[in-house]
Amino acid sequence: MRPFRELVVWQASHAVTLEVYKATATFPRKELYGLTSQVRRAACSVPSNIVEGSARTDAEFRHSLRIALGSATELEYQLLLARDLGYLPEDLYITLESQLASVKRMLVAFMRRLANSQQPTANGLGGGGRP
Repeated sequence: MRPFRELVVWQASHAVTLEVYKATATFPRKELYGLTSQVRRAACSVPSNIVEGSARTDAEFRHSLRIALGSATELEYQLLLARDLGYLPEDLYITLESQLASVKRMLVAFMRRLANSQQPTANGLGGGGRP
């Protein structure tokens, strides 16, 4: 089990989620059960999947990270839609999009690192040196 609070990718995705909640507070009331809810759910799904996977095997963790990446990509579109509908100011959109792109890069790098730690070596151990 990994302490998720120490994972930089979790910290970054948690920060994005907090910013998304603040940003969506200004969305029109008519969107409360529509776009506001969807954006918040997608944002919260990213760190939630990281947390869930951190308590599992490397293979299961990679799967959870893939789900988190999917949610991050979903959020990317929803933020674009919110901007295009005029609900999200351009400067805030650019900031959130940049932060989200960073989280997505970290997720991909982490998945690769976990996959590489599972590759067999000449002595039959994974790259991480565990049996």
